[in-house]
Amino acid sequence: MDWYPLYNSLRISAISTVAVFFLGLLAAYYIARLPRLVKGVLDVVLTLPLVLPPTVVGYLLLRLLGPNRVLGSWVLEQFGVKMVMTWWSAIFATVVVAFPLMYRTARGAFESFDETLADAGRTLGLSGSYIFWRVRMPFCKQGILAGTVLAFARALGEYGATSMIAGYTPGRTATISTTVYQLWRTGDDAGATRWVLVNLAISAVVLLAVNLLESRQRGGKR
Repeated sequence: MDWYPLYNSLRISAISTVAVFFLGLLAAYYIARLPRLVKGVLDVVLTLPLVLPPTVVGYLLLRLLGPNRVLGSWVLEQFGVKMVMTWWSAIFATVVVAFPLMYRTARGAFESFDETLADAGRTLGLSGSYIFWRVRMPFCKQGILAGTVLAFARALGEYGATSMIAGYTPGRTATISTTVYQLWRTGDDAGATRWVLVNLAISAVVLLAVNLLESRQRGGKR
């Protein structure tokens, strides 16, 4: 059994989760403080990939990053790097589809934060960065961790956008999801079943982690 799809899926998901973690925190922190109307508009824009079909997301990414498109052609001309049909092309797809989960979860956690704690820190002369990392983040950590785990799971299971922007090349761009489809398409039910079981095992671990975080969060509020 070739384990490259598992390795590739895990590294793509890990890199995407790191990117989504910081981007989601940044967006959630600042948007949670905006007026309701502005917040509502930005919410629609940033969470749109959550409701769009993954193939539509993949198509839009191809329109942006393809070798004959604006950004893709510029990168190709300037750096000689092709931004599609490589293993790391899937990172763009997984970041886009996983970002809304991290953003919405983190924003909900930040909105539940008691701002009087931050005000008290400011009166003591604490810096904004200190308050964020040492006061706000510990208070919101359970929700943020849950969002991070969900973002990782979403990135790991992504198929539609990934297959369009990275394709399927064994040993180069193959992921668990694209491998399952290709094995099924070629009639290799036994191989597809093995990868399905691998994906089920990983998904079960992720869901257990989310449930544990949620139970700890509920316990901490009592």
